[in-house]
Amino acid sequence: MVLALLLVPLVVQAEAQQGKVVDPNGAAIAGATVTAGNRTTLTDAAGHYRIEGSEAIKVRAPGYARSLPATSGDTVRLTPLLPKALYLTVYGIGAPFLRDPALEVIQTNRLNALVVDLKGDRGLIPYPSAVPLAQKAGATKLRTIPDLQQLVASLKARNLYLIARIVVFKDDLLVGLRPDWAVRSGRAVWKDREGLAWIDPFVKEAWDYSLAVAEEAAAAGFDEIQFDYVRFPDATGLSFSQGATEATRVQAITSFLREARRRLAPYNVFTAVDVFGYACWNYDDTGIGQRIEDIADATDYISPMLYPSSFHLGIPGYRNPVQHPYEIVKLSLDVCKRRTAAAPARYRPWLQAFTDYAFGGQKFGAIEIGKQIDAARDAGTVGWMLWNPRNVYSNSDFRPEPKPAH
Repeated sequence: MVLALLLVPLVVQAEAQQGKVVDPNGAAIAGATVTAGNRTTLTDAAGHYRIEGSEAIKVRAPGYARSLPATSGDTVRLTPLLPKALYLTVYGIGAPFLRDPALEVIQTNRLNALVVDLKGDRGLIPYPSAVPLAQKAGATKLRTIPDLQQLVASLKARNLYLIARIVVFKDDLLVGLRPDWAVRSGRAVWKDREGLAWIDPFVKEAWDYSLAVAEEAAAAGFDEIQFDYVRFPDATGLSFSQGATEATRVQAITSFLREARRRLAPYNVFTAVDVFGYACWNYDDTGIGQRIEDIADATDYISPMLYPSSFHLGIPGYRNPVQHPYEIVKLSLDVCKRRTAAAPARYRPWLQAFTDYAFGGQKFGAIEIGKQIDAARDAGTVGWMLWNPRNVYSNSDFRPEPKPAH
């Protein structure tokens, strides 16, 4: 009997770590994500957490900057942060004639964030990724970012909140390498209006590629990983590896987002997803797997693309959306927030900073951009992002800041 007891392995339980998460005024932050290694938990209504493991504690909560590592028992104070961002493509980030003016506009107009393509619409990755599939697919041939960590350090020196945009299922280069993962039309690989092929979102084996790129971005120091084209193509008559119904489409999209959050947990980065503007209004999945209620439980931030020009049918009461940029943004966000009031995700919209292409070619300058920013603020969003696919921004795109009252 004594020998038998000696042979039983001794199991040592890791001591749980406990603490509290508060804002600068000492008020509890409920629902903050606390990470220790690859384990996560959420703070309770009083801001308290308890988590197993001896690793340093990391904390984040939408609307706040990420915390530095803390130790058990600490009261972690998070600093409020509303990102106000410009966007640079895989080309823009490496072109001084585009990047430098954008950074000057950020500084002059008191913006504080930058969205950078780390996997663009055509599948290109602008830095020397170590992901084997990226190299085999030819995705890293551009190399407009010679050293990703050096870039992050230089941008962090400007006190910028950094968002890595990663295009997921629209990937012509990856389909070229793995046509067995492609969306099809009959037996042929299907291509969209730009002549680009897409990955079948049901193929879980393909998910690892974008998630591996996301991990490289997180390891380099990006604060947030924003996934775009996390959807099925908006076309009919397509073939997938399994039957595509609203339920299966929604499950595939939300499952990808949950897996992304799990994989990125050790890095303490925020996750975000871009969604169609009409996803705010449509109570189904818009035929692409984006049902707002389900997405809101699977990510930190939802970024609806609220470009007035993209609302080709307008919204109730506003049939010419470019004439009503405030209403398009504000009412769309109001609908979204009502539908997801009980969910943890917060909203940070994409706003239009490019000339209209659908309703007469109206220029979007300081007035139109300003109305959209006002709408985002009035809707209570966690900041906003300006989209200009040409990466051309100007100080004239912003209204002068009102002078403080004496």
